[in-house]
Amino acid sequence: AYKRFSELLPKEERENACSARVPKSQILTLPELRANPFQHRICRVFSTSDDGDDSMSFEDFLDMLSVFSDSATSEIKSHYAFRIFDFDDDGTLDRRDLEKLVDCLTGQGEESRLSNAEMEQLIQNILEESDIDKDGTINLSEFQHVVSRSPDFASSFKIVL
Repeated sequence: AYKRFSELLPKEERENACSARVPKSQILTLPELRANPFQHRICRVFSTSDDGDDSMSFEDFLDMLSVFSDSATSEIKSHYAFRIFDFDDDGTLDRRDLEKLVDCLTGQGEESRLSNAEMEQLIQNILEESDIDKDGTINLSEFQHVVSRSPDFASSFKIVL
């Protein structure tokens, strides 16, 4: 992990990789993230940058690797998946978050975009299945409940770095 992290840094910064921050643009060059539809959200969630630039420290990078590893628990994976899917960072998945999530999963090209009616029906189905307290949003507890009923979740939320 250290070798992989330091290789993302300019040569002159590699000596001090433990105290350096890798810019988001470099993190996104990782083959596993390059085609990931959530690449920007992944960087946002794992970055501890005070500048809001989504750069990563070595510790941030390790956190990301550990969450996406096979040894991470389903609870840890679902917690971070929820944070990644919570596009507005408000602690709930509302209709806007769900719409962005569906767009990321289906692609945002005209040919793959769902019609307004299809999107509305899909979001309604997701909320009916997941929104236990019927408040129109999915909180972390509700999300984890749904995930716990899906044994394939952990394997589908895996990036091998």
